[in-house]
Amino acid sequence: MRLKKSANKILKECMGLKSDESCLIVTDKNKLEIGEALLDSAKEITKGDVELIEIPVGERHGKEPDSHVAKRMREFDVVLIPTTKSLSHTKARKEACATGARLASMPGITNYVFLRVSDADLNQITDLNKKIGEILDKGREVHVTTEKGTDIKFSINRRNAKQDSGLLLKKGDSGNIPAGEVFLAPVEGTANGVFIIDNGVGGIGRTKKEIRVEVKDGFAVKIEGNNELVKTLQKVKDKNAYNIAEFGIGTNKKARITGNTLEDEKVLGTCHIAFGNNSGFGGKISVPVHIDGIISKPTILVDGEKMMVDGKLVV
Repeated sequence: MRLKKSANKILKECMGLKSDESCLIVTDKNKLEIGEALLDSAKEITKGDVELIEIPVGERHGKEPDSHVAKRMREFDVVLIPTTKSLSHTKARKEACATGARLASMPGITNYVFLRVSDADLNQITDLNKKIGEILDKGREVHVTTEKGTDIKFSINRRNAKQDSGLLLKKGDSGNIPAGEVFLAPVEGTANGVFIIDNGVGGIGRTKKEIRVEVKDGFAVKIEGNNELVKTLQKVKDKNAYNIAEFGIGTNKKARITGNTLEDEKVLGTCHIAFGNNSGFGGKISVPVHIDGIISKPTILVDGEKMMVDGKLVV
């Protein structure tokens, strides 16, 4: 019943599921309980087609689902994806949204995180996202520093920020649930410097030690402190796996650092930088991997103007 409460909020408030719309849930064995809660709730809300597809647990974030699953994702009004590995940055997700699907991706979601979805103030997140999004849309360069040693710059010139507010009410909308971030794709080849991941890595969780990443001309050239991250990127066997793909800022006051990147990257007072694919949100790199690294208490400057200082927004 507690899962049902969050499922109802997601379907009614976040997705705006109507009584005549169709709804697809794509899940795997690890997230089946959440998938079934969404299925039961959807059946109570709509008289349209409601279907649950169980897929194999993915090998890594960003790997494409089977073609028949991708096809079904294009055939429903609302698509919900509580899975172990992320489908957020896949061609299948992009094509589903291009056909008009409203899609919510929930990679790595746990029952604990799912239950706390109902705590978030979506209007508050939306207002904060707009403020940050407007600054990034006008900006040309971002400079991120931290006391732990992060010092990286990159161009965002003519790159539009995406606002993940949890309100996916228009055709083609997509985002994460839980929501709460503003993100964009840095201009390829422009990132230079160092960043320190100190609050977890996508698909790996909280790290026992800090991860130091050296970046040159848009690519990570040296990664120290986590062999699992190194091996995951090596398995892709593509230089573009090391692309500096995303810069995001958390905006959800209710989100907490738990070791679950889906929620960790939404925490107010953090930012994240991702490796790999950015083709789904304005970038040019298409590669079957996308891994986020969380950075705590950053100072963020946009064109030399302070947006955040030691994790506190000043906008």
